[in-house]
Amino acid sequence: MAEGKIRIQLIRSPICTPEKHKKIVRGLGLRKLNQVVERPDNAGFRGMVSKVPHLLKIVE
Repeated sequence: MAEGKIRIQLIRSPICTPEKHKKIVRGLGLRKLNQVVERPDNAGFRGMVSKVPHLLKIVE
């Protein structure tokens, strides 16, 4: 089964968030506000997104 892709957008700044949240955002490859990245749609990346839902948005 081929895995799809998810598009993730950084909608809020991680400046005043705990260090773990900053590391998750960096791990996803997001550096600037409103930046959109494409990542594989697997459990690992879905878990990272679910840890910081207040900072990210999944773009359709």
